[in-house]
Amino acid sequence: MTFLSIKQPILVLNETICRKNLSKMAEKAKKHQLNLVPHFKTHQSLKVGEWCRDFGVKEITVSSLKMAQYFSQQAWDNIHIAFPFNPLLTAELNQLAQSQSISIQLVNEEVCLILAAAIDHPIGYFIEIDAGYGRTGVEVSDFGLIEKIMRVASKNKNMFFKGFYIHAGHSYHADLDGIKHIHEQTRAALKMLKDKYHSEFPHLLTRSGDTPCCSIMDNFEGIDEIGPGNFVFYDLTQAKIGSCLKEDIAVALAVPVVDIHWDKKEVLVHGGGVHLAKDELINADGSKNYGEVVLFKDRHWQLQGHPSYIKSISQEHGIIKASDQLIRNIKIGDVIGILPVHSCMTADCMGSYISTEGEIIDHLEGHSKK
Repeated sequence: MTFLSIKQPILVLNETICRKNLSKMAEKAKKHQLNLVPHFKTHQSLKVGEWCRDFGVKEITVSSLKMAQYFSQQAWDNIHIAFPFNPLLTAELNQLAQSQSISIQLVNEEVCLILAAAIDHPIGYFIEIDAGYGRTGVEVSDFGLIEKIMRVASKNKNMFFKGFYIHAGHSYHADLDGIKHIHEQTRAALKMLKDKYHSEFPHLLTRSGDTPCCSIMDNFEGIDEIGPGNFVFYDLTQAKIGSCLKEDIAVALAVPVVDIHWDKKEVLVHGGGVHLAKDELINADGSKNYGEVVLFKDRHWQLQGHPSYIKSISQEHGIIKASDQLIRNIKIGDVIGILPVHSCMTADCMGSYISTEGEIIDHLEGHSKK
């Protein structure tokens, strides 16, 4: 398949934009003397992993053991699984640790007890801290639980403490003032924990992992490492909250036009929830927005001066609320692009990419279905 012969929905990836995003984050990490350990759950691609290496990335973050196994073939210095560890996968973790430096995330004593009794290869662990998100993690002031985890882990010589990890996921739903506040909470929490435990663990690391704070903020005192993921592609959500511009979005879902309703100024495309997922934004007038239309030209896409957007979505269908400009410039059988609301979910749905140069690019989910 080439870029110009697209006949069905496929996710188009612009390598130039992606590399620009990588370069900008790598420069920011260098400026603040931070170790960049990007989260690969957004792209889930060996090829994009190679691009990351070009910007000095040596360690990576993933969200599952399956993802760690996939990327282990690239021999990273370390792969961190940033999800509360599932003890049912202890045997598989042991097996992976034989050939790949690995670290995991712990949030309770029970899982730590299971691992301490079974791990027989070196495995690092971060203690995940909840500093306001409320999804998972040890409460930042719960020193009793933090120290229970440390105490249990210390019974197994193969388990070693790496530090504290915070993913402030609520920053994805905040305005600029909210993001500033969340970032300060994260910084304060990590600095406090490092000050408290540094004498016992002089090499402990503090890591922050959300794209909005890593993209927008410029004070990382108390933080040693950053692990954003969405920044490689960005999306409409990130553009709306100010993490990026729409020009920084590196992926667009190519969809065929199958019908046009001129009277209603609506366009039906083959592109629905199974392609984009069903994440949504709310427009200023209260309408729902499942993705914004771009038009392909010269192996790239162009933003439209009068935005058109997917107003409703079902499994395979997407209905576009079209501007006058769009209606005049497309016809049935054309292929147009949709900038995703949430690029991580869209990439996961699609399971592969085609580059703007026509190269098929791998994705873990596509590989898993072979």
